[in-house]
Amino acid sequence: MPVYEYRCGACGTEFERYLSTGSAPVACPSCASAEVRRTLSVVAIRGGAAPAGSTAPAGGGCCAGGCSCH
Repeated sequence: MPVYEYRCGACGTEFERYLSTGSAPVACPSCASAEVRRTLSVVAIRGGAAPAGSTAPAGGGCCAGGCSCH
């Protein structure tokens, strides 16, 4: 289930909701106002290999293996 982030227009509270769709009605948990707006979410993905066909440089370290520090 995706996580949606919201900000209340009435009191300014920021909160998250786990919803099956982003269209379900949401109310502020602090003041119960329905004046909420979905905010931009930042997604971070950690670990794993680069996707097939990726143009990520080979090597590693501070410069992807392009210097003499390794």
